[in-house]
Amino acid sequence: MKKAAESDPQRLIRHRAMDLLARREHSAHELQAKLVEKFPEHTPLVGPVLAGLTQDNLQSDQRFAEAYVRALIHRGQGGYRIRQALQQRGIDSSLAEQTIADCGEDWFELAVQVMHKKYGRQPCTSFAERARRSRFLQYRGFSAEQIQACFTDNETDDG
Repeated sequence: MKKAAESDPQRLIRHRAMDLLARREHSAHELQAKLVEKFPEHTPLVGPVLAGLTQDNLQSDQRFAEAYVRALIHRGQGGYRIRQALQQRGIDSSLAEQTIADCGEDWFELAVQVMHKKYGRQPCTSFAERARRSRFLQYRGFSAEQIQACFTDNETDDG
């Protein structure tokens, strides 16, 4: 068996790709990068192997995007940050937008939850504290409107 796999590099590449996909979903871009790194001498064979995996529905960018969006939401990431992460993993921008739109997440509520997890429920007592919390939420990928809502819904205007 081992000798047959070594004599057929395409079969070996497919086997490695399936091993990677068994662990977690991968985008086609990620999978291609990993396979090219593992098998640099067989780079021209990687494309057809990936096409076959996609055709057999073993690799799906849509499935990857859905799973990745759920994972990043669970980690408290906002829409901007998720969009950027999907783009870095080779997901088409239209697929990324559609997946984020279809996730059904209330981004305003998530921003409030993330802020409360980090800072507790204490209101801001100074402009500097509000700016610090705003930068934190911005870094997490929330929009200006979502960040503003965290302060207007949960505080009075005395600070």
